[in-house]
Amino acid sequence: MPMNCELLDLRALIAVADERSFMRAAQQLHLSQPALSRRIQKLEQAVGTVLVERTTRTVRLTSAGQQVVPLIRRMLQEMDGSLVGLMAQGEKAAGRITLASVPSATVQFLPQVLQNFANDYRHTRVRILDLSATECAEAVRTGEAEFGLSLPVGPDSDLSYTPLHQDPYGLVCRRDDTLATAPSLGWRDLEDQRLVTVHRASGNRTTLEGGLAAQGINLTWFYEVTRLTSALALVSAGLGPSVLPRLACTGPESGELVWRPLCDPTIRRTIGVLQRPGAHLSPAATRLIDLLSKAWEQAQPS
Repeated sequence: MPMNCELLDLRALIAVADERSFMRAAQQLHLSQPALSRRIQKLEQAVGTVLVERTTRTVRLTSAGQQVVPLIRRMLQEMDGSLVGLMAQGEKAAGRITLASVPSATVQFLPQVLQNFANDYRHTRVRILDLSATECAEAVRTGEAEFGLSLPVGPDSDLSYTPLHQDPYGLVCRRDDTLATAPSLGWRDLEDQRLVTVHRASGNRTTLEGGLAAQGINLTWFYEVTRLTSALALVSAGLGPSVLPRLACTGPESGELVWRPLCDPTIRRTIGVLQRPGAHLSPAATRLIDLLSKAWEQAQPS
């Protein structure tokens, strides 16, 4: 049976989810609060479950609401983008692309890629979600993002993965560190160092430790942080060197730090495109992925 709800009912739920307040959501939609409440109740009746929990102090989504909001948001964005595209005179269809990305994956290439993308789709807005690898996969899975730029997913994942770029791990240290000027560096040279690392739940840490374990190499992770940018900050403060992917050290956060390759063995992480199997990509998203693929292909070492 088709759902008996109106477009404004869907927009009402998104407004409440964004504002966490019925009063602010009602003002945004130019509705009275009772009218907004009726919209939410009507949508809940159509869905068959409660989507919003409301007390005297807080407004929050239920578990069902958290699942359905990204899908509704994506549907509204695509519809709004399609309407904008129909109104665009003499240009390719306008709209909006939402992509999820681990932050280090796009630092080096995204600005130039977006400039090239704008030559063909100058009215298409691009929304980038800076997330962890796990969060990227979830954003693609729920439909909040059209595609993702992230690390590989597990063999039991319901997402497809296309590798784009091999990103080697290396030493990150201050210029005044003796390791910065060593003739060459191997992993064994770091065994007596108090190293900065990201937490075990990070895809970067998992990939790195898997490569080290295969070689029987044990390093001392002395300081543990959540984000790569925090690791760079601790290295800059002189607390110790770190081992990070090269792309993570190409942005402004790396400052005056030095990145040096580590050999015996060379350990790499893979950056690639996450998609929902069978999901239809817009022409603009397809073009953006193509430009990213070419940028990373040109950056691969010969």
